[in-house]
Amino acid sequence: MSVPAPIVVIEPLRRRRHCAECRSGPLARMVLEFNAPLCLDCADLGHLVHLPRGDAALTRRAREASTLWAVVVRHNRHRTRYERQGILVEEEALARAEAACLADAEARARRRARDAERRAAEDARFTAALTAEIQRLFPGCPPERAAGIAAHASARGSGRVGRTAAGRALDEGAVTAAVRASVRHLDTEYDALLMRGVPRRQARTRVAPAMEAVLGSWRR
Repeated sequence: MSVPAPIVVIEPLRRRRHCAECRSGPLARMVLEFNAPLCLDCADLGHLVHLPRGDAALTRRAREASTLWAVVVRHNRHRTRYERQGILVEEEALARAEAACLADAEARARRRARDAERRAAEDARFTAALTAEIQRLFPGCPPERAAGIAAHASARGSGRVGRTAAGRALDEGAVTAAVRASVRHLDTEYDALLMRGVPRRQARTRVAPAMEAVLGSWRR
């Protein structure tokens, strides 16, 4: 059986719109019905309370306990997409969820600590493996520099090469890309050129000979 889509409440970037039924506004939150904005009261959601995003356990429990709920979104212009800001739930459901989370807060804290330790151990093992692979591909690279490149490239949540699927698999192209990026920024005038307003592609072309000289010496 298909799961129905949740009710979506929009937080407009600019509060210019008024409710199509009661004309109240400008609206801080609205529901679009047949392309017309409705205030929460006219959309029969005015009795719900807002639970901001950030606590996954509380959000899940409040949503499960609430007979009626809605997801709150706001448009991100830079990423050109709508992003969740939280949910609207019944006040009683939120109270029950808060009580349940408070009751097992200590157990969840211990679980988070164990998960953090496990992730730290996994990250340490991967950084060591990435360091070894850098030294295999570039035997002339100083050991402390190889370790620094690996730590930078594999930082959790960074989105850098070491966090990609290819990087996690120690793909030669991904490892080389991490080394090249380090050399470009630390061993050439690339950053200074960018600060002087030189276009990125032009700056890369200008520092290419210096980069290849360093990489060549490390490969030997």
